[in-house]
Amino acid sequence: MDREFLVDLFADFGPVTIRRMFSGYGISADGTNFALALRAGLFFRADEATIPDYEAEGSRPFQYQTRAKTVTVNSYWQLPARLFDDSEELARWARAALAAAQRAKMKKRPRTKEAEPKKSPAMKRKSVKKVARRAGKAKRARRSR
Repeated sequence: MDREFLVDLFADFGPVTIRRMFSGYGISADGTNFALALRAGLFFRADEATIPDYEAEGSRPFQYQTRAKTVTVNSYWQLPARLFDDSEELARWARAALAAAQRAKMKKRPRTKEAEPKKSPAMKRKSVKKVARRAGKAKRARRSR
C-alpha cells in the first residue's frame, strides 16, 4: 500500500497523518496512532470492546516472526478485506479503532504525583551554600593528607 492509496482509503474518515514506520506506515488522527499499514495488510487498533467485531469477520491479530517464536500483538487486528470496497463502513471501523486507541492512551496515563512544595529562592541559596561548604571541607581534607 502506498501513501496515496491510504489517503484515498481514509477520505470518508477524515484527515489522517501517515508516517513511515517499520516496513510500512503508521496512521494517526488527532495525534493518536490507530492503524498500521504493513506488507501483511492494514491493521486497526482494537480492544475488548472491538475485538468481537474482528473475530466475527474472521480477522486475526497482527503477528510477526522472530528467530525463536511467533509474536502476536492483540492490540492490532487485520481489517476485513470487504471494507476496502466500502469507504463509509471503513470510516466507521476507523472511528472505532481511534476510540480504542484513545481508551488505551487513557489507561496508560501515569497517575499524577502530589506536587512537591517548590523551594523558595532563599531555600535554593541555602542548598547551594551547603554544597559549596561540603566541597570546601572535602578540599581541605585532601590538603591535610
